[in-house]
Parts: sequence; C-alpha cells; structure tokens
Amino acid sequence: MITVVDDVPRAFADAVVDAFGARPGPRFALVLSGGPTARECYELLATAGGVDWSVVDVYVGDERVVPPDDEDANQRLITEALLDRLGNVGSFWPMPTEGPVEECVAAYQRTMGDLVTGPGIDVIHLGMGADGHTASLFPGDASLEADPGELVRATEDPNGRNPHPRLTLTLPAINSARLAVFTVAGAGKSAAVAALRRGDDIPAARVHAGRTLWLVDRAAAAGAP
Repeated sequence: MITVVDDVPRAFADAVVDAFGARPGPRFALVLSGGPTARECYELLATAGGVDWSVVDVYVGDERVVPPDDEDANQRLITEALLDRLGNVGSFWPMPTEGPVEECVAAYQRTMGDLVTGPGIDVIHLGMGADGHTASLFPGDASLEADPGELVRATEDPNGRNPHPRLTLTLPAINSARLAVFTVAGAGKSAAVAALRRGDDIPAARVHAGRTLWLVDRAAAAGAP
C-alpha cells in the first residue's frame, strides 16, 4: 500500500524505530541502500532516538563494483550518512567489491545465507528508480528470476541507463525480510509510481516481504491514478 507523506526521511526513521521496538529477537538486522533520498533518510535516522545501535547489524542491499571509498559506493554513503554519525553499531557487513566478482558474490551469499536462515532480516530499505528498478534489479534482467536459494547476484543494467557493474540481493532475499520500506521522492519518480499503481510488472512491484511499506512524497505521487 502506498502512503503519501510530506517528509519521507522522517517517516522512514519512524518506521525503523517502530520495527526496532517490535523486533522478535535480541538483535536487529537492517539492510540499507544508496541514493540521495537514502542519504537524507540515514542522516535523520542517526539523530532519532529509540534504537540501541549496539545490537543493530547493518548490511547492504546492493552495491556498485567500485572501491569502498569511491563516491559512487553505497557503503561509503551508509558510512558517511549513518555509521560515522553514530560512532558505534553492532556490526557492519558491506558487500565486498575488490577481487573477482564471482568471489565477491560467493562471499556475500554466505553472509546472507547465515542471516536469512538464522535470525532473518528485520528491515530492508529500498528505493525505486525512474525505470521501476529496485536494489540493482533492473527491468528485463535475468536476476529477477533468481532461484530460491540464490540470495546474491552480479548484475548490470541491460538498458544501459545506470553505470557500473553491480552486486545485488535477489528477490528471494529481499522478500524474506519481515519489513521492506520503500522511500520514493521527487517528480522524476511519478511515472514509476503510476506504473506501480496500475499493477505493471516493474521490478519494484515484485517485492512482497512479510510487510511492505511504500513512503512516497507528493511530487512522486502526483499524476498517479
């Protein structure tokens, strides 16, 4: 269900705090993303109360195959916008991007396998591109058809709109989460939001976690039926 909000970062922070309070276990597994809206969300989350960050384990939902300190690296954004501001979290598990890509995939597959078959993902944060992609699952890409046990894939945008090879969690991993929170902001996303409401088969529409929350600002929702 799409919820139109005036302040997407605030609504995101509130959702994470609520999920932390309702977590079923002693720890809290939080999977994060990248992009300008995500940066705003994490900067605000860093100032929110109600989370004991010492029991939070942070993971990454997708990553560009670039060095960890590259300006396009999601792990750099997460570190700058959230982790450095907090000073301490339980653990941080960025996607490896150095070395052969198949080894990076295998390493994070083991990390995700331990999480998904163990305590599970409490919250995964997702965005949506203007083309309807989410994480690094792009329209027309074979990664959308991953087998149930395949939790991580190497991918790239087959339409050439998004640069860099990528690593991404697959739909089986994403949909295993207790809560998926989408944050969508800006008029540039309005066509994708309209496609979602029409029921078009865009990648983001294939996310069906335990609960899926869509936080959409008024600009992104404008013009959608």
